[in-house]
Amino acid sequence: MNFRRGHAREEPEINLIPMIDVLLVVIIFLMLTTTYAKFSGLEITLPTADAAKQQEPPNEISVAVTAAGQVLVDKVPLATPGVAAIAEALRRAAGDRKEPVIVVNADAQATHQSVVDVMQAAQSAGYPHISFATQTPR
Repeated sequence: MNFRRGHAREEPEINLIPMIDVLLVVIIFLMLTTTYAKFSGLEITLPTADAAKQQEPPNEISVAVTAAGQVLVDKVPLATPGVAAIAEALRRAAGDRKEPVIVVNADAQATHQSVVDVMQAAQSAGYPHISFATQTPR
């Protein structure tokens, strides 16, 4: 017996809405659990050299700035920490060395003005190469 009189055969439908819901949940899960790391910097390969003992003294002048604002040039304290006095002490410490590097060892509590005075003194003395000494955190 045929009970299907005149009815056309219906095409089966695939309901996509539950599949889309599941995919959205998976995407949200992945977005929340993924760690994004931003690495900034340059990848460089440094040249190598044999570490032979230095024959000549280093071309550096050490300038220390204490927390109280006292300035020491090559471990010699200055009476007045003015720009002109620091520049004169740098010239004396340099002697006949050509273009020495001024290494500033400033205390973490030293005033910004004290460090800027040392930089101005180095510039007025004609020494453009300035470096700042730091230490790694413990």
